[in-house]
Amino acid sequence: MGHIAISGAGIAGLSTAVALLQRGIDVEIFEQSAQLSELGAGVQIAPNGSRVLKGLGLTAALQPVVCEAAAKEVRVWNRDRRWKLFDLGADCLERFGAPYWFVHRGDLHQALVGAIAAIKPNAIRLGARVEAARNTADGVEFRLSRGALHSARALIAADGVHSTLREQLAGQERAQFTGLLCWRGLVPTDRLPRSMQAPVGTNWIGPGAHVITYPLRAGRLMNVVGIVERDDWRAESWTDAGSVDELLHDFRGWHDEVLGLMREIEQPFKWALLGRAPQRPWSAQSICLTGDACHPTLPFLAQGANMALEDAVVMARCLAALDRPADAFACFEAMRWQRTRDIVNRSKDNAARFHNSKLADPEAAEAYVDAEWQPDKVRTRYDWLFEYDANTVPLVPNLD
Repeated sequence: MGHIAISGAGIAGLSTAVALLQRGIDVEIFEQSAQLSELGAGVQIAPNGSRVLKGLGLTAALQPVVCEAAAKEVRVWNRDRRWKLFDLGADCLERFGAPYWFVHRGDLHQALVGAIAAIKPNAIRLGARVEAARNTADGVEFRLSRGALHSARALIAADGVHSTLREQLAGQERAQFTGLLCWRGLVPTDRLPRSMQAPVGTNWIGPGAHVITYPLRAGRLMNVVGIVERDDWRAESWTDAGSVDELLHDFRGWHDEVLGLMREIEQPFKWALLGRAPQRPWSAQSICLTGDACHPTLPFLAQGANMALEDAVVMARCLAALDRPADAFACFEAMRWQRTRDIVNRSKDNAARFHNSKLADPEAAEAYVDAEWQPDKVRTRYDWLFEYDANTVPLVPNLD
């Protein structure tokens, strides 16, 4: 097919590159950062995502650094009681055929970069931001921020929630501030009591805020994410430093376990969460969006990274099956639109569920959680996510 250019070396861009290279399709990745470094903190890789990573042959690279989750649980912001969200571990493998992993974003990046380097060592160009692109008779031509022009058979825009190429491609509105501020930080688990070191993900829910905790790096770190309704902070960088005092103020009155974890964070970071209603189109001739560039989502289903991984395999399968990039991209959009739309919308539903005002009242809170987290409701909300197999879902039309 000729070489495919990819704009962006995040999870979406790197996993797409791996999937393409493994199918014998040449790629070149253009990344605006001057170096590939550890970004963010933890990501949750559900069975639909770990199934992709295993299919890409990354199990050996990731096994030493992931935490295989034993379970996920729900707790109310100021109460001791625990509700089981779902069993994981052996139960997850039996029901879905793939594990549920907690992994540091930097470790996942490193594994993907290593897989690319094993096939094409010079595939990634750093300090190379794609600023503009246009379709040509032979494919696509694009310009970097320093003015250099490049051409390719096709261009995949994996340039994130602020995608420059999305705006050029479809004139779609920018992602908007949601009124939610996200805090993140890491805590060495050897600073925590043993009761807080279990390989369990915990969703602490409360009126107007919630906190997610889970272990990383084979249990050596605890990832802490707190999301609170605030409209006075709109910076979007993942590297804006906050203070522990400000973090504690946002979660004043919360359970001692939550506050104790937060006090152990050496340097918390904060950023504004952006969102956008699902929109089409994603492609135009030889240019196509993927990952957050086409379906940015709130993190309330923990599916952002998983969607990017699914996209990667479906995109590679479409490009391998169809000669014309325009046809492959139309196939990709047809395959991915409804599922990603549902995830974006149901993530928004979970935001209201996690922050419900009923959680302010102790008696109402317990009744609310009992009702909302009944096992049948939990399966309805999550099984359809975990069962999806990007490796085998039929192409539209069926071209495999």
